[in-house]
Amino acid sequence: MSITEMFATHPEVKTPNPQLVEAIEAALACAQSCTACADACLAESKVAELRQCIRLNLDCAELCATTARLASRRAGNNEPVLQALLEACVLACRRCGEMCGQHAQMHAHCAICARACERCAAACEAAVGSLVA
Repeated sequence: MSITEMFATHPEVKTPNPQLVEAIEAALACAQSCTACADACLAESKVAELRQCIRLNLDCAELCATTARLASRRAGNNEPVLQALLEACVLACRRCGEMCGQHAQMHAHCAICARACERCAAACEAAVGSLVA
């Protein structure tokens, strides 16, 4: 099942917004990556040094998952809230990505997470632009 396929079955969605579909896909992937990265950080021997990274991972994962869920609801209209949530997702992804980027040389899971955060931030930013138009 793809998001585009699901939207195609929705009675109120004439043509799926490709930027919004990309943001949903990126947010779901980022939520998974951030959750896994936080868990991997907890398994590291110097976990205390990763406390802030874990916090940002968990915050980002929650915000990405919420963004994907809200963006998937296409009945009715709540664009101002969706736009604000996408913008918050961009901020959370950038902060998490920067933190994970600082640990990327030592921890491969942080490098992977940083890339997922960058992709999600870019996709959510594009989706915000597509809503404003």
